[in-house]
Amino acid sequence: MSRVPSELLLYCRPGFERDLAEEVADKAGETGWTGKVILGMGGGFVRFCLADEEPANGLHRALPLRGLVFARQSLVAMPPLSLEREDRLSPITEQVVESAWSFESIWHETPDTNDGKALVGLAKALSRPLESLLTKRGALRRKAGGRRLHLLWSAGDCVQLGISFPGNRSEQPGGIRRLRFPRSAPSRSTLKLEEAWHEFVPRPEWDTRLAEGMQAADLGAAPGGWTWQLVHRGMHVYAIDNGPMDKALMATGQVEHLREDGFVWKPPYRLDWLVCDIVDKPSRVEAMVERWLVRRWCREAVFNLKLPMKRRWPEVASCLARLEEALDSTGVAAEVGCRHLYHDREEVTVHVRLRD
Repeated sequence: MSRVPSELLLYCRPGFERDLAEEVADKAGETGWTGKVILGMGGGFVRFCLADEEPANGLHRALPLRGLVFARQSLVAMPPLSLEREDRLSPITEQVVESAWSFESIWHETPDTNDGKALVGLAKALSRPLESLLTKRGALRRKAGGRRLHLLWSAGDCVQLGISFPGNRSEQPGGIRRLRFPRSAPSRSTLKLEEAWHEFVPRPEWDTRLAEGMQAADLGAAPGGWTWQLVHRGMHVYAIDNGPMDKALMATGQVEHLREDGFVWKPPYRLDWLVCDIVDKPSRVEAMVERWLVRRWCREAVFNLKLPMKRRWPEVASCLARLEEALDSTGVAAEVGCRHLYHDREEVTVHVRLRD
C-alpha cells in the first residue's frame, strides 16, 4: 500500500527559516490549507506538514514556487528518515517504493552551511548505489514526466526525500544560482541585478527586453555595480547618485552621471528600465518606485527592499500590498514578482513589468 506524501519541504537562506515559515503559513491559510510548520533552524529549510496527512500535491500547486518570496526550492515530501550508518540505502529505497513515486533523475542536496558542505562526500558515495537500487525497483526510469527525486541530507544519519515537478521548481541545485563575478564590474552588487534578470526575464527574451540601445536609470548608482550590467547589455544609463562613479564605466560614453537625489529625480522621457539598490527604509523605496510606475516613467523595474532584522515577512507583504493597490487604483496593469535571491543578503528583490 502506497503512502501519501503530506509535507512541503522548502529551502531558504540559513537564518531566514522563520520568515519563510510565516510566509508559507499565511499563504497556505489564504488558500484554505492548514498544517504545522517545523523549522530546520540554521539549516535553511522549513517543513509544512499538512493536517490529517492530506496529500501535499494540491498545496504545492496552490503555492507555486515563483509566488513565494523566501523559498529557494519547493518539494512534495515524505517525513525525514533516521538512518543506521551500516545500511543507509534500504530505508531510502523502501520509502520511495511506499510513496509510489517515479522520476527521471536524483539530486543529493545538503544545507547551504559549513556542516552541510561536510556531507557532500557522503552524498556522492551513495549516489550510484542508490541509482542502481531504484532503477531495479522501477522508480528511476527514463519517462517519468520530468519528475526529480531530491534527497536533503541534514546529517549523516538523517535525510528527507522530496519530489519536484517541471514548471514548479528551481532548476538549480539547492535552489541556488551561482554566478561568476565579472572582474571589470566595480562592486559585487552587480551580481544581484544579473541574478534578478535570470529570475524574472526568461532567457529567450533577453535580446528584446534587455536590448542594446535601450534607456535606463540607476538610482543610487555609485560606484556602478548595477550600471555595469546595464552598460554591458549595451544600454544608455542615467546614473543618479551624489557619490563618485567608476572611471571605466564613465569612459564607455554610455553613462550620464547626475549628482542628484534619486528620491526626487525625474526622467526626461519614458525609459525602458529603472533599477535601484538604495539603502533606505523599504517603505520609502517602495513609495519612490510606486511613483515611477503609476506615472509610467519606465517599462520595467528591478529594485531592492532592505529588510529589518525582525518581522521581515510582514514588512515585505506590506510593501507589496501597497504597491499592488496603487497600481490597481490607477489602472496600471503590471506583473509583480518578489524573491529573496541568492546574492541578496538582508534584502529582497522586486521586479515589475508594466503591460502596455
